[in-house]
Amino acid sequence: MTALPAQLQSLRRDSSFSAILAGFVAVLVGFSSSIGLVFQAAQLAHLSPAQTTSWVWSVYVGIAVPGALLSWRYRAPIVTAWSTPGLALIVSEAGRLSYPEMIGSYLISAAIITALGLSGLFERLVRRIPAPLAAGLLAGLLLPFALNAFRVLPTQPVTVGSMLLAYLLGRVWLPRYAVLLALVTGVAAALAAGQVQLGSGSGVFGFPHFTAPAFTVAGLLVLALPMTLVTLASQNLPGAANLKASGYGQVPVSPLITSTGLSSFLAAPFGSHTVTLAAITAAICTGPEAHPDPQRRYVAGLANAFFYLLLGVFAGLVSGAIAALPVSLITALAGLALIGTIIASTVDALSDPRWREAAALTLIVTASGLSLLGLGSPFWGIVLGGLVGWAMNRRPR
Repeated sequence: MTALPAQLQSLRRDSSFSAILAGFVAVLVGFSSSIGLVFQAAQLAHLSPAQTTSWVWSVYVGIAVPGALLSWRYRAPIVTAWSTPGLALIVSEAGRLSYPEMIGSYLISAAIITALGLSGLFERLVRRIPAPLAAGLLAGLLLPFALNAFRVLPTQPVTVGSMLLAYLLGRVWLPRYAVLLALVTGVAAALAAGQVQLGSGSGVFGFPHFTAPAFTVAGLLVLALPMTLVTLASQNLPGAANLKASGYGQVPVSPLITSTGLSSFLAAPFGSHTVTLAAITAAICTGPEAHPDPQRRYVAGLANAFFYLLLGVFAGLVSGAIAALPVSLITALAGLALIGTIIASTVDALSDPRWREAAALTLIVTASGLSLLGLGSPFWGIVLGGLVGWAMNRRPR
């Protein structure tokens, strides 16, 4: 009976404004950097407002629950997020797969990740995937979004142009908030131009909307397996590495992967794609800015989960606000938010001379939008790049 009050007292003692602020900033950066991709995917998949709101509700609740439980259990800032590379893949395949097929693919991917977590094979498996190919796949997936940010400039020169300028200035002076500055500037410009269509009728609160999954070979090959690959290699592995580098090497990785996999599986029928360890925003909560004492930074993880939960509770408001914005603004926001990841992934893809040509081929084919035999460019990119890399590294020297 006295354990819970004692734990609450320790939480009160360990809480600090800097840790709570770090959790809030991590959510703000994560939300503003890729929320546009969710609505691009929803538009391409022709989702109803109820389905779109359910997606937002389920993914944010799916992020919040494991983040809070893991941070509390291990007294470490365990920051969870959605898979941004997986989300980019969903956008590229949303017009090819039906929504039930997408749900089925989410479930398959979540089951694979959960099994890898339970078995302890996660780290060994990811290390067998050539890192340059995974980086090339990621860069190829994201590159079209950055290109689209500039392609929509002629359609809305004032709104999109102001966003580009705000982003560039932000990268120079406030790099952490460059995407947020672009979002705020774009919204202000759209409001001034009368481009915001209010009254979408999405409501305020988020509610779950169940969709029965459909399991197909196409869903497995073009979405489930590539999404699993990019999620494991591009977010879960860097997320685990960030924890170790920040002084939390004692936290076991397998339970973290298992927990995010289970959360993904439970939330998938309501629209949520993969929940994963955060790779970029996690550093905001695990570093000394959150708190000088590493043992008190777990509060940042709890705060991060709380603010994500708020986004889920008010998913209707979030969906309505984003849906009211012009499509060009969302397109530009998504592209600008991914430039940093594209640069880092391209550098990683081309850094190893042994895999440089194979990784470049993976990047080019994936970015091309190739569709052959009903299979999309990410599948062909990793297959062709893998075959070329294997052959070139097997040849006599």
